Amino acid sequence: MTDILTRAGCFIAIIIMGYVLRKINFFKEGDFAVLSKITLRITLPCAFISNFSGKQLEPSMLFISLLALGAGILYMILGFLMNLGKSKEEKAFGVLNLPGYNIGNFAIPFVQSFLGPVGVITTSLFDAGNAFVCLGGAFGVASSIKGEGRFSFKRIIKALSKSVAFLTCITMMTLGMLGITLPAPIIEFAGIVGNANAFVAMLMLGVGFKLSGDKSQIGTIVKILLVRYGMAFVWAVVFFNLPLEYEAKVALILLAFSPIGSAVPAFTEELKGDVGLSAALNSISIICSIVFMVAILLLML
Repeated sequence: MTDILTRAGCFIAIIIMGYVLRKINFFKEGDFAVLSKITLRITLPCAFISNFSGKQLEPSMLFISLLALGAGILYMILGFLMNLGKSKEEKAFGVLNLPGYNIGNFAIPFVQSFLGPVGVITTSLFDAGNAFVCLGGAFGVASSIKGEGRFSFKRIIKALSKSVAFLTCITMMTLGMLGITLPAPIIEFAGIVGNANAFVAMLMLGVGFKLSGDKSQIGTIVKILLVRYGMAFVWAVVFFNLPLEYEAKVALILLAFSPIGSAVPAFTEELKGDVGLSAALNSISIICSIVFMVAILLLML
């Protein structure tokens, strides 16, 4: 447990470091866009290659991916309903910032440290469905809301087709089902680059962290977190009653309480949304998730 608390504390320290470095002008506000591109197009795809490599996946296990996809779609609907009667920008922000799980950077270390191979594979499959939502799906829906004011499935497909991280995740999952392993040099390279993903993503959150002091921003953060973690308790009950091995159940419950996806602020920046609010929301969700996930491990293991 000490290792988990230490790692979680390091994540928070990196976020604080990024914030302080921006405050002393080591980073400029525009550097957030550079860090977000590095995360979305380089380190996160390499992390997917490293995490999926060598794992044999069965097609029958795809229902776990569908669970993640279903959860993401429900969160998108809730994000829209929470902002009925508000501006298109606020609706788009809710749809983009409520769903998505930070699995590659955050949840996987918890699972790897306390659960066996069953937990790791369960997490990888869940992440595949999660990737559809947080690596392009939610961005496509939010773009439709903000740009056209109506749903556009074509826009979602376009967003997903341009997402390097999503395409990498789907490719690696397909190779896992076919039993195909990438050459060792590629895996070694991806592992080295992918190991930097957690650092770059957390640093990005610190650089982007900014609140204007407007009370409406505080209200938005509280409302989104209450809905998100309230639904996490519902998912926990559902996951615990699934006909799965105990390790798989624990893994899914941990994932339900994992933070908002680290790529979300980067997509918010691409959508020209409130990046500071998104980064603040993302950072606070990490602190909340640390508390919940450590409690779950203490209760269930």
